[in-house]
This record gives sequence, C-alpha cells and structure tokens, in this order.
Amino acid sequence: MPRRPAAPARRRTSAAALAALTVAAVVAAGQPALASAAPDPTAHLLNRAFARAATEYGVPRDLLAAVGYGESHFDGHQGLPSQDNGYGVMHLVSNPTNRSLEKAAALTGASAAQLRENTATNVLGGAAVLRSYADALGLDQDERLDVDSWYPAVARYGGAEGPAAALYADTVFSFLAGGLRAKTPEGEEITVTSRPVSPEKGDLAPSAVSTRSADYPSALWVPASTTNYKSGRTADIDKVVIHVTQGSYAGSISWFQDPAAVVSAHYVIRSSDGQITQMVRDSDTAYHAKSANASSLGIEHEGWIDDPSWFTDAMYRSSAALTRYLCDRHGIVKDRAHIIGHSEAPGNDHTDPGPYWDWTYYMQLVDGSAGGTTDALSFPSYTTQQSGSSGAQVKAVQQLLNTQGYEAGSVDGVFGSATTSAVQAFQRARGLSADGIVGAKTWTALLSAGTTPELRQGSTGEDVKRLQRSLTAALGTTVSVDGEFGSGTATAVRTFQTGHGLSVDGIVGAATWAALQSGS
Repeated sequence: MPRRPAAPARRRTSAAALAALTVAAVVAAGQPALASAAPDPTAHLLNRAFARAATEYGVPRDLLAAVGYGESHFDGHQGLPSQDNGYGVMHLVSNPTNRSLEKAAALTGASAAQLRENTATNVLGGAAVLRSYADALGLDQDERLDVDSWYPAVARYGGAEGPAAALYADTVFSFLAGGLRAKTPEGEEITVTSRPVSPEKGDLAPSAVSTRSADYPSALWVPASTTNYKSGRTADIDKVVIHVTQGSYAGSISWFQDPAAVVSAHYVIRSSDGQITQMVRDSDTAYHAKSANASSLGIEHEGWIDDPSWFTDAMYRSSAALTRYLCDRHGIVKDRAHIIGHSEAPGNDHTDPGPYWDWTYYMQLVDGSAGGTTDALSFPSYTTQQSGSSGAQVKAVQQLLNTQGYEAGSVDGVFGSATTSAVQAFQRARGLSADGIVGAKTWTALLSAGTTPELRQGSTGEDVKRLQRSLTAALGTTVSVDGEFGSGTATAVRTFQTGHGLSVDGIVGAATWAALQSGS
C-alpha cells in the first residue's frame, strides 16, 4: 500500500559505477588512474555508520546491521516514509503508538529532519533507541556483548507487543543465524557472518506466535485491531488483490494492530522465507482496496515497490500457493481479471505492486504452469567436498557460505583456497574441527543454519525444506525435500533425536535445531 511514488531511476546509479567511469576516463587520457581519481566520499558510508554507532552506544554491530536489513534492505528511501511513517535505514517511526523517531532525537540531540534524511545520523538514532531498551532491561556490559541477550530489546524496537513483537525479533535473529550479504542502492556491500543463536526470549515465549490460521492452516494467526476491518461481507468474494507493504513484515502486522491505522489486509507475507500471517478472517471485510473491499481478499507482500530485492522466489511461491488455495476455496477464477494488483482495483490511486512484480511468473505459479525450478541445495545425498573438488555440490557449499557471510568467492563449483578458508572459518564458528573439509557434520551445520522455529507434522514451507536437507546430511539417508512435514520427515526426526540422546517426540524444537546446527 504505497504512500509515495517510486524513486527516480537515477537514484539507483551506484557510486561505484560512477567511480569506475571516472577511472576509465583518466586511463584513456594516459594518466595514472589511482593517483588522479578523487576519493569517493560515499564509499563504505553505511559500514562506517554501523561501526561508529556500535562503538558509541555499545550495541553489537551485526545486530544493528540485521535490524537495518530487516527494516529497509539498507535503503533509506531518500527520507520518505514507510506506510506506518517510519524513516531511514533503521526505520525510526513517528506514529501514535510508536515514537522511536522522537525518542532517537531526545537521546542523540539530532533533529527529526537529520534523523529522517541523513543515513549516518539515522543509524546512530537506531542504536541509541536499542541501547535505551537494553538499559531498561538492566543489561550490563557483559550481557550487552552477548547478542542473544538483546532479543527483548529488539522485540521492543519493532514497536509491537505480543506475537507481532516476537515475529519482529525472530526475523532479525534469523538474519544473525543465517548470515547476510547485501548491497545498498549505492553498491556498498554489507555483510553479517552467520552464528549459532539461542535468544533469551523472556516473556515472548514460542507459544505467543504458534496460533495457526483457521482459514489457511499454513499461516500464523495474529488478529488486526477490530477498528481496522468490518465483520462480515456485503458481497460474494470474487477477487484477490496483491499489495506491497511499503515497509517491513512485522512493522505492517503491528500497524494493522494499531486502532489508529484504519487499514488492514487478510494476509501478510514475509520476503525472506515466505512466512504468512493472517490478520483478518476471509469471511470479514479488510480495509485494503476501497471499493473492492467487500468482494476481495487482500494479500500484502513485505517490501517496497521500487526495490525488486524484496520479491524473492520464496515469497512468490508462498503467495501463489495461498492465492491458489483461496481461489479454489472461494470459487475465484484464476486469471488476471480476478487476481489483480492494488493499482487495478476500481477507485484506487495506489501503484502497488509496481513495475518489478513479475505477473507472468506469479500467474504461472498460481495455475501450476511454471513448473519446478532446480533446487541448487538439495541432493539425494551429500558427499565429502574438499580442496580440488568440483561440481554442483561445491556450488552448494559456496552458496551456503556466501549467504551466511563467509567469503567463499565466486560460486563457480571449484573448491579452491577461498572456499577452503571460508569452510575453516565456518567450522571454527561452529566448534567443529577446522580442517577445511566438508563432511557430514559440516554439511549438516551448513544446511541447517538459520532461525529455529518449532516444526512438527503438518508444518510446511522453506524451514521444513531446510530441515529435510540437514536431516539427509546428518543421517546419510535421503529425506524428500518437498517442504511438507509428513510421516517420512517425522520418522527421520525421531531417528536423529534417538541417535543424539534427545527427547524422541518427532518435534523439532530448540534442542533438535541446536544439535543440527552444531553438526553434532
């Protein structure tokens, strides 16, 4: 639900590209390029901002980066607001229920305008707010060095309470667990190295986010404020409306829970893994598309319309599966006359999902004609890879390492020195023998890295696929990677639990994830 037009295309011209053109021009003139080219004042701007803010406010640098990525993908959007009136890389918010922008101004002495428009100041403001929440929790200096201690502070930073707060913090900690490698719109690379995480959740117990949707069992259920939708329908459901949030997943959920918002959607989908939260029952009227509200179901997709990095394959596939289910359930025709964008709903002035939404691919997924794409990480078995190895499994190793913030170099399928060094760094972080060889234990730890949601029979999605891959590596027997936690997966889980002295219940909780992620 955009509140602003797409940014001009020229904003995406990277500083690195301009610097390269300058160097090329100087070389063509026969001059020494490095001696003549002026330094790029924007180079490493955000990395420097994270480092400075971490030092000044005692917040772990990688935690700041993970929060920033979850909020904005490191894009400050030129000081323009998100749908819930949040600004900058750190999404400092000014609305009736979340006033982190004003809090940052009071803590840093910077003006609201500086915090909205200047990236370095915005990062300082985010760090100051996080530190104030840590202080309120009573975290001492040693505790602040432990990223797991920050979970309640991160949850509070998201501006929500209860399940929405836990969803927000879980997303941030999934980036810490899985690692990050991303670029700013100017081309600066930001990395976060993966690590095992076991956050101290306090009152935000897993049960707070485990309620399932009654309409779509694969989705979580977090209800919107009753002021933001109308009970019942005045027309038959005949359309699905596709939206983009212009903000983060958890931030949008929080906004739909705010009685002042007077806006909602039936479903919200996370970019990173396609997780779905339902907020309004199908039988009720969400406020999402004006004249189309009474006859439609609204699906919000995390992201911004001018940044295609948010539109992941996991999101497309999860959304298409939901839309297909809703169409079958409510008798909606699966065509573009009945599955429409917000911009196509009569009487609307919005522009989402925007020019980067791939309608052709999405509709192919909805009607099943897209077919499956090759899963570069899934194999019937995982064989030992080491220096000199080559092929598809080496590519998988390199992809996993790079995604988790370890410098494996190009994903070229050749196990060279860079890959060896990255494997050793990963092994040291996991407490494994740092021999640079990817055997069963290292494969298991690599494949299972990420967040640790409770999974059990009936669970679906990308987290289940990750579990199935890691079980295949750990057990040495093939577990089908289909994203469906059925009886075969449950049997494999019990076998793993039996072999590792765990409670044999077939449920993948914190202890089972910890054993997988340590490669034990």
